[in-house]
Amino acid sequence: MEGKKILKFQSEVKQLLHLMIHSLYSNKEIFLRELISNASDALDKLRFLSLSKPELNKKIQKLCILISFDKNKKNIIIRDNGIGMSYDEIIDNLGTIAKSGTKEFLQSIKSNTEKNSQLIGKFGVGFYSAFIVSEKVSVRTRSVLSDEYDGVLWESKGQGEYSISKIKKKETGTEITLFLKTSEIAFADETIIKNIICKYSNHISFPIKMEAKETQKNKIITSDLSPKIFWQQINTGQALWTRKKSKINDIEYKEFYKNFFNDDHNPISWSHNHVEGNQEYTSLLFVKGIIDSNDLPLNVSREILQNNQITKIIKNSLTKRILIMLDNLSKNNPDDYQVFWKEFGLIFKEGPAEDHLNYTNIVKLFRFSSTHTQSEIQSVSLDDYVSRIQSNQEKIFYITADNYLSAKNNPHLEKLKEKNIEVLLLFDRIDEWMMNYMTSFNNMEFQSISKNNAYLEKIFSNKTTDQKKSEKDLSSMILRIKSYLKDRVKDVRFTSKLINTPAAVTTDENDITTQMSKLLISTGQNSPEIKYIFEINATHPLIIYIFKLKNQIKFNNWIDLLLEEALLSECGNLEDPNKFIHRINTLLINHVHLKRQTRNQ
Repeated sequence: MEGKKILKFQSEVKQLLHLMIHSLYSNKEIFLRELISNASDALDKLRFLSLSKPELNKKIQKLCILISFDKNKKNIIIRDNGIGMSYDEIIDNLGTIAKSGTKEFLQSIKSNTEKNSQLIGKFGVGFYSAFIVSEKVSVRTRSVLSDEYDGVLWESKGQGEYSISKIKKKETGTEITLFLKTSEIAFADETIIKNIICKYSNHISFPIKMEAKETQKNKIITSDLSPKIFWQQINTGQALWTRKKSKINDIEYKEFYKNFFNDDHNPISWSHNHVEGNQEYTSLLFVKGIIDSNDLPLNVSREILQNNQITKIIKNSLTKRILIMLDNLSKNNPDDYQVFWKEFGLIFKEGPAEDHLNYTNIVKLFRFSSTHTQSEIQSVSLDDYVSRIQSNQEKIFYITADNYLSAKNNPHLEKLKEKNIEVLLLFDRIDEWMMNYMTSFNNMEFQSISKNNAYLEKIFSNKTTDQKKSEKDLSSMILRIKSYLKDRVKDVRFTSKLINTPAAVTTDENDITTQMSKLLISTGQNSPEIKYIFEINATHPLIIYIFKLKNQIKFNNWIDLLLEEALLSECGNLEDPNKFIHRINTLLINHVHLKRQTRNQ
């Protein structure tokens, strides 16, 4: 050993070590999972490096992970014959946050409700989990690219500093020795180590071998690394997805998902398949997924791999398989599918714009709130809606709004509710954008009820005798309103779709909608000015009252009030709310004053 140096950990690493030693006690056994995972990565890196350096091929023939323990010496040793580390690399990897993701981990752990053990794996700071059970950690390593016997020794007690020195090491790879705390000696036990390996690391493709007792001669394997010691392979050495589906139970799938993807929760559903043909591959999907194929080129960049024709074919096939999996889930386990929709629905709604090939299979998986369910929960499928349409209904009606209550209580719904025509209530921010790509379903087009449309007029065309009479009697009122409002609105006309509301505004069929305008503005884009169509309910008592007003100023005030009310209902805000409030107060005062005069007379 030569040139021993004492170095300080970077400040974020100090914080992490303190957290590991004093806080993360909920699941101590994960230290072994993390160290085995690191060893497996080292073996993978050596195997990949050998593609460009054929002279290393001899080293990759017998890659493995060795684990030994000694309860009397209070230690556990994890060895691998992987890529190893040089003097500079061990400082970069174990002394700073350059590659460990420590800073992100520290920021996340303060606000995240996930279990700490899962966060460790997610942010790649697993090596430091050794200090959960160890009072001291020693790392002996030698890079496969270093000169003969040119090794490095790294040691630390996890108290803010570490020592590093050059040593002679015959084998390449890394050896980590954990000097266990007295309170953690129980981990230096054959049964416990086996159980941890089987629980967390059984899927590791490299052999994981443990020092075996001589009484187990029928199971032991002689190690080429150390001929005098006997080793027993613990893991199956076969990845779960490569096994036959019939040989895997649900518990194994669930445990594999949680361990492999660092998730505390069970997967809702999964699909495991082996495909043969022009391309051969195995897939195991949980939305997150694994694809194992011998047909994909290895020695290429990620960009080239993503644009590879084989990758595109596999992607298209797996997309369809996931949609089938979700469809089966929605039919067989609707409650579980509702959990999926609540979690991923917003992202899923990007589907019609992003994937035209699978449009039909995507939109039938969508869920909405509607006037039928009278609930904010999005549980209505388009199949549900179509099954309830009226006999003469040709389109699927919907309305977009800022929130559920605004959609549910929108005045445009009044006549449709009376006719028992169901309307989808869309109130997610993405919905207005999404509907630009939702062209049809089951050969039925979608129709916004807040847009003026000939088909909507046809729905409302069967006016009652009273409606026809009122509109005829009040026909001069339309000209009077147009004369006053001028170009503040696009048009003024009667409508029969309102019942309890005196007036409303709609947009023309080819004009931008209110919600789309809001969406453009919220993303920093310019939105064209909207000229609304002002629609009047000729049978409403307030309209009849206003028609009889001879005083033009009072008439104009009432028209302004009705227009502002309609705009408030449509847009959710006004340019000058104080002016609106003042107008209401003035009209109320005049109305009260008039009633007093009448009473006194």
